Amino acid sequence: MHIEIWSVGKPNESFIEEGMQHYFGKIKPYNGIELVLLQLPKKLQTTDIARTKLLEEELILKRLQPNHYLVLLDERGKSLDSVQWSAQFQNLMNQGTKTLVLLIGGAFGVSDAVRMQAKQTWSLSPLVFPHQMVRLIVSEQVYRAFSILNNTPYHHV
Repeated sequence: MHIEIWSVGKPNESFIEEGMQHYFGKIKPYNGIELVLLQLPKKLQTTDIARTKLLEEELILKRLQPNHYLVLLDERGKSLDSVQWSAQFQNLMNQGTKTLVLLIGGAFGVSDAVRMQAKQTWSLSPLVFPHQMVRLIVSEQVYRAFSILNNTPYHHV
């Protein structure tokens, strides 16, 4: 199963990128993973929230393929601990999922159309984090999940 972290927004600050690459390097022996940035072209950026969500919806749905298993990350989603994340990954691998997409929506959330395409909605926390921090946190949690599945000493119960 390949994992793609999709994130609407601008490229990472260097310290976030460094952290993500650190975890991606640790994940690679277990699984393929990549970050996919979804950016609106400057000429389409607007302060109109509804219009922004529709433009972001178009970016997301255009990229979404039938073999993708879309999980939306949203503070109103189902709260899972790290062991439950790893169990979800194992279940998806057992089901033959080709590509798991972990979607971090835009600053205003995602449209209903995108929400309806998600097979699951998970919450990292009831707190709201900057998108770049979420990318780093998700990278760490993916590594943690694989360390749990592979019985490495990284995760302590």
